[in-house]
Amino acid sequence: MQADLSPVIAATTHWLTRAYPPVGGALAAALCEVQARQAVTVAAWLRYPTTMDAALVGVAGPGGSARLDRVTGAEADADRDAEEHAWRTWVDEVVASWAACLLGDPDLAARAVAGLARGEHSTGSAAAFRRLLAPDTTDRSAAALLRHPDLLAAVADLHRGELLDRLGWDEALVA
Repeated sequence: MQADLSPVIAATTHWLTRAYPPVGGALAAALCEVQARQAVTVAAWLRYPTTMDAALVGVAGPGGSARLDRVTGAEADADRDAEEHAWRTWVDEVVASWAACLLGDPDLAARAVAGLARGEHSTGSAAAFRRLLAPDTTDRSAAALLRHPDLLAAVADLHRGELLDRLGWDEALVA
């Protein structure tokens, strides 16, 4: 039984960077991926805070990217050769939505990283998530699409309420 969230984190990160591609060359692609991976990691650890939660998602599967593809208009891409896109089955819609929330809202990202201390995965060290929490100009330029709140809204709004509940925030105060 797998208690590791790495397949979910890898697939969801890949989905985010395909839906919101980097702006620039190879360095931009790497910086964009790091930011997406940090946001997805925080979201996955919040969604599945215990080893048992992680093991259960490993058995049941996270659900796939079908709804996310429809929301972002990527359905045509999803219809290609199923074997080529098997990774999409490991995309977690809620984790992608929560990661989008974190990428578009620095205050929420800081609160989420602090909230990791309640789970079994990490102490919530801000240093481990520097590119998510304190992106520099190069980071922001590379991930301009990935961090644009208006572009992220369709995905972020799918499960924002659940994230706010998990973090103990009143949605009325955030809006």
